[in-house]
Amino acid sequence: MANPGRFINKCLLQSEGLLQYMLHTNVYPREHEQLKALREETMKRCIRPLMSVPPEEGQILSMLLKVINARKTIEIGVFTGYSLLSTALALPNDGKITAIDADRSNYKIGLPFIQKAGVEGKIEFIESEALPVLDKFAQEMNEDEMFDFAFVDADKENYNNYHERLLMIVKIGGLILYDNTLWFGSVATPMNPDMPKDFNEDRESIIKFNKELAADPRIELCQVCIGDGLTICRRVA
Repeated sequence: MANPGRFINKCLLQSEGLLQYMLHTNVYPREHEQLKALREETMKRCIRPLMSVPPEEGQILSMLLKVINARKTIEIGVFTGYSLLSTALALPNDGKITAIDADRSNYKIGLPFIQKAGVEGKIEFIESEALPVLDKFAQEMNEDEMFDFAFVDADKENYNNYHERLLMIVKIGGLILYDNTLWFGSVATPMNPDMPKDFNEDRESIIKFNKELAADPRIELCQVCIGDGLTICRRVA
């Protein structure tokens, strides 16, 4: 496997031509102008632009939010805010997003585009490690205050910890989505000792998490080969 830092994109499709067909036929023509501008700015200004959600994934987030009529959502891991802006655009005018990230600096890159899109008022950004915030919500949140939808794209070693908290604050029937659950395709191949240590550590965390999700009776789930893997969970208990 090549160094992930050299990847142009993280899509697992074997045909670059097929990916480009999908993007130019279905994704880019529907991409909001501020999402496009944010995507291009992220590519220019960020050292690790692949941390951003790809546009085809933003499209499926938008669709799912609308299908379930979500009004209250939570996002763990924001980066420059492509998924956050996708969510804000998909929510109704009275929709609200709680966005949590330990570092506000990347969010500041995306904020002008969020403002130009006219959706900043839907977002409450919390600069913090996520677990203390989630614990506070779990202790204080009433049933009628629970979230309809959660999206997680943060530190992989804490995915299971986030999962346990989110099951306490996302309503039954709500969706919880986890990004990067195929980890550049490495979950299906032997561990490569030539890869960076943190890459392999995250790979191991994702493999363990995928097994735990598959055995969790509190959810229904579907793993989608979009980007480098997106797992969609529906809370049933």
